[in-house]
Amino acid sequence: MTLRSPLARVLGHGSAKEGVHHWWVQRLTSVALVPLTVWFVVSILSLPSLDHATVTAWLGQLWTAVFLILLVLTAAWHSQLGVRVVVEDYVHGSGMKTLTLTLVTFFHVVVAVAGVLAILKVALGGAA
Repeated sequence: MTLRSPLARVLGHGSAKEGVHHWWVQRLTSVALVPLTVWFVVSILSLPSLDHATVTAWLGQLWTAVFLILLVLTAAWHSQLGVRVVVEDYVHGSGMKTLTLTLVTFFHVVVAVAGVLAILKVALGGAA
């Protein structure tokens, strides 16, 4: 038996104060994806043709490469945040949840790094 009130017992055991941060980052990445995606679609549609030489020349421009890298990194981050929420909500078992979250994070890092390296390779003229 304890003399502590119900409120005193739960203080310090509630939210880890990370939910709001996660929510805000997910909203910020989604807002950032809107202009980046619009830019990407408009840029692709404004190319005279979609052959290899035209797309390589387009990607070789500095700002194109910068915006594409921002698009890839933001999309990977936003995706990781969304998948993380799904795993936290639907994977029940502490060990399985930790393993799944680790694999999800690793996968998104690999995808982001591969995307950035591919963009840099083409932009810097290393495409074969």
